[in-house]
Amino acid sequence: MSTNNKSISRESLLGMMQAYKTTSLLRTGVTMGVFDCLAEGPIDAETVAGRLGSDVRGMRILLNALAAVGLAVEDGGRFALPEHGERLLVSKSPEYLGDMVRVMASDWEWDALKKLHDAVRHGGTVMEVHAETPGYEYWEDFASYAVAVARPTAAVVADALEPWAAGRESLDVLDVACGHGMYGLTLAQRNPQAQVWALDWPNVLPLTEQHAERMGVRERVHRLPGDMFEVPLGGPYDVVLVTNVLHHFSAERAGELLTRLAPAVKPDGKIVLVGFTLDAPPAEDPAPHLFSILMLTWTFEGEVHTVQDYTHMLDRAGFVDGRRYDVPGLAFRVLVADKAQG
Repeated sequence: MSTNNKSISRESLLGMMQAYKTTSLLRTGVTMGVFDCLAEGPIDAETVAGRLGSDVRGMRILLNALAAVGLAVEDGGRFALPEHGERLLVSKSPEYLGDMVRVMASDWEWDALKKLHDAVRHGGTVMEVHAETPGYEYWEDFASYAVAVARPTAAVVADALEPWAAGRESLDVLDVACGHGMYGLTLAQRNPQAQVWALDWPNVLPLTEQHAERMGVRERVHRLPGDMFEVPLGGPYDVVLVTNVLHHFSAERAGELLTRLAPAVKPDGKIVLVGFTLDAPPAEDPAPHLFSILMLTWTFEGEVHTVQDYTHMLDRAGFVDGRRYDVPGLAFRVLVADKAQG
């Protein structure tokens, strides 16, 4: 039995109890536009309040609290961004990460986590509206704001497929539960012969198309609205992308989806899976285990699966030679497998 030297302390426990306050500060700074104002700093609270239409006292308290947690720098009653703040917190920056609070700190997630104790007792979501509800509005925010995290992962997918994709006369892509569409759209950007079929709920696909327009590939993107377990898939496709969705289901249910998708893949085609995986003890790799908690509160049977689970799913669905790719700086894994011959 392995042991580790990690311990808890009074300070660490109290910090955990107050972590939501730091999240609230970050979310408020982003949604109010405070960090964009501070990019013009050093600036005082009265000026920030005037520009944002806020009460001066309220803004002063907020700015001091932002400085207290390292999200701003205070000097003599004037405030500015911390180091790297202009790169990560200012909306005009190409590396802007602030809008991810609308996904990772959304009211939908907070409301679900308030019922974590009920979900633990029940073994799944107790929410009336949740991640498996058709037309769930959260997915619109996800499609709008999760691009900052999806973009580097989509680049890893495109890099992994590049030699194979570049040699094909056509590249028909099915992007399942596409959301923002970054995975399929990045393939289309890099491969002028690519056509993308974007599968998701009807309320999400207009946002996918907005990203496609910005990326210059709108004319090569086609809607496929509906439930991925039920909608006619069309095809066959050179590559099928299944990204950040299999953790919404049990391993059995996720395997059923892959089996459903398999006939839509060309005999020499590929399937790509993207998501968290369980590869290490919880203390060594916390992110997937924390994400499983969200799935517990938000789905009926969802949780993060192991690479071995995915390998078994792929094998049962008729895919072989799976290769794993890591995403630098993120906890996501990319798995690429070939359609089995014969």
